[in-house]
Parts: sequence; C-alpha cells; structure tokens
Amino acid sequence: MSGSDWARDAVFYHIYPLGFCGAPERNDFSSPPVPRIRKISEWIPHIRDLGATAVYLGPVFESSEHGYDTRDYRNVDRRLGSNADLGALSAELHGAGLRLVLDGVFNHSGRDYPPFLDLREKGPSSPFAAWFRGVDFSRRSPCGDPFSYEGWRGHYNLARLDVRNREVRDELFDIVRFWVDQFDIDGLRLDAADCLEFEFLSELSAFCRSLKPDFWLMGEVIHGDYRRWIEAGLDSVTNYEAYKGLWSSHNDANYFEIAYSLNRQFGEGGIYQGLPLYSFADNHDVDRVASILKESAHLYPLAVLLFAMPGIPSIYYGSEWGIGGRKTEGSDAALRPELDLAALRRSAPQPDLPAAIRRLAAVRRDSPALREGDYRQLLVSAKQLAFARWADSAANRGADSTAGRRVGGAAAGSLAVVAVNADSQRVEIRLKLPEAEGRTLRDALEPKDEFRVRGGEAVIPLHPHWGRILESV
Repeated sequence: MSGSDWARDAVFYHIYPLGFCGAPERNDFSSPPVPRIRKISEWIPHIRDLGATAVYLGPVFESSEHGYDTRDYRNVDRRLGSNADLGALSAELHGAGLRLVLDGVFNHSGRDYPPFLDLREKGPSSPFAAWFRGVDFSRRSPCGDPFSYEGWRGHYNLARLDVRNREVRDELFDIVRFWVDQFDIDGLRLDAADCLEFEFLSELSAFCRSLKPDFWLMGEVIHGDYRRWIEAGLDSVTNYEAYKGLWSSHNDANYFEIAYSLNRQFGEGGIYQGLPLYSFADNHDVDRVASILKESAHLYPLAVLLFAMPGIPSIYYGSEWGIGGRKTEGSDAALRPELDLAALRRSAPQPDLPAAIRRLAAVRRDSPALREGDYRQLLVSAKQLAFARWADSAANRGADSTAGRRVGGAAAGSLAVVAVNADSQRVEIRLKLPEAEGRTLRDALEPKDEFRVRGGEAVIPLHPHWGRILESV
C-alpha cells in the first residue's frame, strides 16, 4: 500500500470552478483577475458537514474557454482570481481538515499555449515542433494552421502534447513541483489518463512522491483494464463501469447489472479486488444523475450503494440536492452551473438528500468494513440487492488466516451487511448468514432497528427507496 492511503478513507467533493463560480464563458486574457474562486470558501462548512474529507477542483489554470484548453499552467485563470487566491483557498481547506486535489491536464494544451503559438509563428524552425503529436508541415489543420497535428479525440482546439518527449516531461514535472510548492496540493486527477503512456505515468508517479510521499494520483479512464493504470503507479482510476450500473440498474429495475459489475470487480476472484477505485454517480462530463433517473426517489438507494460499495465515493457539487442537468448539442454548460448555497437550502429539488448523504458518510467513516473491506454478494433480485463487506481487525491484518476471507471471520474485525430496496413498497428479504449465527445486526442508519440471526438466517425489512447498513453487535 502506498503512502497515499488517506484517500482510501476519503469522501471527495468535486467542483468545476469555472461554472460553479460563475466565470465568463471565454477568457479575454486582458481583464484583471477577479477572485471568484474565493466563493468556494463559503461552501467549506457545508462540504465538511456532508462528511467530505477532500475537495477535487476541476481546471483552475489560465485557459481560453473551459479549462481543459490550458494557456498557462503556472497562473490561475484570471476569471477565477490569482495565485494568491488559490493559495489562500488551499490554506483554508487544509485548515478545515480537507485535502486538495487539482486537475492535471497533461495530455493536451489549448491552441493559445505559448509553445503552440510559437510553432504557429515559426513553423519547422520552432524549438517546440517536437512538443506536439503528429505535427505535419505538408498539410494544414482543420483550424487553418499551416501544419496539421493530433487533436484529442478529433478536437483540434486541444493539441495533444507528446509526453514521450523529454523536454515536455521535464516541463510538466516542473509544473507539478510549482503547484506543490505554491498551493500545497495533495494530489492530481489526471485528465484523459487513458491516452497517456504508462511509462510517463510511472515516471510522474515517482516524481510526485519524491515531492510528497502521500501524494495521490487518480486517472480518468473510460474503458480498459483499470488495473493496468494502477500497476503503472496511479492510486486510483474512475470506475465508469460501476457508474453506468448505478443509474441503469434503477431505471431498468435490474439490480443484476450493478451486482454483476461489483462481483466481477470486487467479489471472490474479482479483477480489481482490493483496489480503491474512484466511485461517482455523475461528474462534469456526464448528465446529472437526477436527470438520468426515471424516479427521483431512486437517488436514495443509489446513494447507499455509492457509499457502501467498494471504492472511494465522490459527490459532484449540487448533486447532493438532486439538481438536474443535461448536455445539449455542443455544450456542457448545464452540467456545470453556478450555484447559490442559500438558494439551494431554501428550495432544493431534494431537500432531504444532504442529510441522507451525511448519515452515509458518517457510517462509512466509522466502518473499516465499508472503507476497505472485502465484498460478497448475499442476495440479488430486480429491485433488491444485499452484500456483505468485512475487514480484519488491525491486529489480524496480514495474518495467514482464512477467517478474514469469509463473513464469519469478521468476529475479530468489522462486518457490514448492506441491503438496498429500489421498490416503492416495503419488502422483507431473507439473508443467509450461517457464520453470524446468534449475532444481532443493528442498522447503523437507524440504530433502534436490530435483527437477530437465527438458524443461519436473518429476516430484514427494507423501507421503500432506501437501504440498511447492518453491523454486528
């Protein structure tokens, strides 16, 4: 386990600053800095109250438009403020006990990036001709440049950097050093990590941990074998497979889908068993989950799954109140709105959801089984899913014992039995727990509710559109 194990216990709060802070859509590169980023300070008590322990900020450095088209990696976007403003925010977050993770956009730059501008001006004589992928002076680019180049996934406003180039690597590493020195960051989310060479990621990982032994690296990976990126040196990757199952299992009345993913990933023989993947229900690139779900009440069992399944849960700003937002053709603006905290508290679409998330975060914080435990499915049906999570006690971790690999072995450690109900009706489920014979299971979400395991079974009533997290007492 790496020195960044703090993230295994973390709950992330994800903010897209340019939208959240109400920045202008485009950068004029001439206006004085406006400290809009300080607005995040007003939200710190709310973020902490939810139970989050880390804040992930989307792009904050000078860009032409949306942040992922970087112009200057060493200066905060003037639409958000100055370096001093980000430094002050970092100090406030750390003072409140919150870690700070930034977006590392190293796969590509914007067309206003000075090395790219130099290439446009000087052509083959530019010292930066080898900094970008696929540069070809025999034809013009779709943007009218006197050369072609590789754009990220065909987007030519995002010129792909060639991280195989030693000069490019050294520049990016120096940028990371600058961010650590100036802003005391605790980690990076690597944008488009699935497009970056593993050799580069390995070298970046070693470099970051030479600066901070507990530095955390998480990669944006849409498809592929997530283990490959972690073997390359990253601590975590985005769990897009489970993201899809979280909402579609509810829409299709088909918990078998998310159950299949969780078994495949984390069950006995699971391909990602023990890996702390980054769990989310929505983010700045996909439709808000409240707009995807056919029934808004399903936000509640979905939240139980998000906090109780293996992984590091993340909340996208505003989704704790069930706000909606869908992409439109050519625009992600609806996913990245400016929000007013007081207004949300007065008239949120789901005013009870923050309290539910707060309870779930508290239960996860106090449960080693939920934070790091193994996974075993107990029951699955169209609208109900139950599984066990368990972890050995600290004294027994690493011991050569099979006890920690089965539910019954949790007597010396931590056991959680999780059950969710997507139905609009109260139901009873019968769970086989022979190793827990004679034990009492108490609902950590509703501590007055207790259930006895008799004859190797427990009969558990489930409230509509909710769940239970049962702990052995």
